Amino acid sequence: MATSILALSGSLRAASYNTALLRTAAELVPDGATVTLYDYRDVPLYDADLDKPGSVEAFEAALRGADGLLIATPEYNYSVPGVLKNALDWASRPAYKGAIFGLPTGIVSASGSFVGGARAQQHLKPILLAMGVPVFPWPELLVGGAGGKIADGHVTDEPTRGFLRSYLEGFVPWVVKQGR
Repeated sequence: MATSILALSGSLRAASYNTALLRTAAELVPDGATVTLYDYRDVPLYDADLDKPGSVEAFEAALRGADGLLIATPEYNYSVPGVLKNALDWASRPAYKGAIFGLPTGIVSASGSFVGGARAQQHLKPILLAMGVPVFPWPELLVGGAGGKIADGHVTDEPTRGFLRSYLEGFVPWVVKQGR
């Protein structure tokens, strides 16, 4: 059976570097695994007073059906984008029983800046750990200067593609070993 990796981009922008990184991950993932990009733009702002909307139920079903999760996050104001944090908040409820609980997760990032989203990654890790989510420790993947490495919605820079391939070659077996 194939290892199923669900992918979330922290950016909803059509020409997002992080979405391009995930599209390229789907191309480079090792044999026996798949990467599926999930569009969660219909998930509403988290409100514990709301009955769970269908868009949240669908998101939770996708998380429960995955063996692992790969998040590509941009860095907004030195941190995680609000839209991504909001989706994770929904997925973490109820605490330690939500759809994301225990789901082996990797974090990558791409940014036009030279730091490549490092601060967003550093903020996202403790958020996930607080939700009971194991986070892939190594290698880390940060793509700085992404504007010169991504074109037409895919990573075109060969060294960056090689780093992404190496990341996935470490991440996928780790997901399998973690189980759920």
